[in-house]
Amino acid sequence: MDVRRRDFLTGVLHPRNLALACTGSTAWLQTANEVRGTAFSLRPPCAREEQDFLEACSGCGQCVEACPFETLSLAQVGDEAATEAPRFEARQEPCHMCEDVPCVASCPTDALEKDVSIEDARMGLAVLTDKEACLAFKGQRCEVCYRACPMMGEAIELDFRPKERTGKHASLLPIIHSDRCTGCGMCEHACILKKPAIRVLPREGEDGELDRFGWENAHIRHDFTAPTLPPEIPGWEGGMDRILEQLEDLTGVEDP
Repeated sequence: MDVRRRDFLTGVLHPRNLALACTGSTAWLQTANEVRGTAFSLRPPCAREEQDFLEACSGCGQCVEACPFETLSLAQVGDEAATEAPRFEARQEPCHMCEDVPCVASCPTDALEKDVSIEDARMGLAVLTDKEACLAFKGQRCEVCYRACPMMGEAIELDFRPKERTGKHASLLPIIHSDRCTGCGMCEHACILKKPAIRVLPREGEDGELDRFGWENAHIRHDFTAPTLPPEIPGWEGGMDRILEQLEDLTGVEDP
C-alpha cells in the first residue's frame, strides 16, 4: 500500500486526533441540548429593539393585565431577567396574535409600537432545533406546528418530499420562513413532543441565542435537500488495503 495513504489514515485514526474530534462533537451536542431544553423569554408583540424597549418600558404591567390569554408576565424578584419588563415563554402560553393587539393599545409609553401590524411583529424566530426528534423528519405524519401557525402557509409551510425507496409515500416536512415568522410561539406550544422539536428563539436581547448560533438571517428555502445515506454501507473488513479500496468505491475518489 502507498505509504502516503497509510500515513494519512493512521494520522486520522490516531487516538489523540479522534479524541479532539470527539471533544468538538461533544461540545456542539451539549450546546444543542441546552437549546432544546431551555425556556426562552420573549418580548410582547411590536416591542421595539431590545435596548430601546428596555429604556422605554416602565414595567407598569398594563400590557400584562390587558392580555386576554394571560400570556405576558413581569419578572419577579429572584428571576434571571435583569428588569421588570414584560415577557412570555412560548411553551407555557404563546402570543395568540389578537387582531386588536390589546397589550400594545394599553402601553402608556412607546415601548410597544402602535403603528406596527401584528403580522409584522418579530417577537422571535421559530427554529427546528431537534430534527432527529421531529416526527415529520422521522417519516411520520405530523402537521401540528403547521396547523397551529396563525400564518399557516406563509411563516410555516409543508414541503412535499416523495420517498424514493417506496415510490408510494411522501414526507411533509415543516419549512420555516424567517421573513414571515412573527415568533408568536404557537408552533412550539402545540408540538406534541415532551421536549418540542421546534423552538422560538429570541432574535436579540438577554438570551441572544439567534446571534449565538448565527440564525438571525436564516431563511430555509425549498432548495434545501436533506442528506441521505448511501444505500449500502460496506463492511470494513480485510485490513487497511481493503478499507482504502472500499472508500474509493464508495466516494469515487482515487488516491493520487
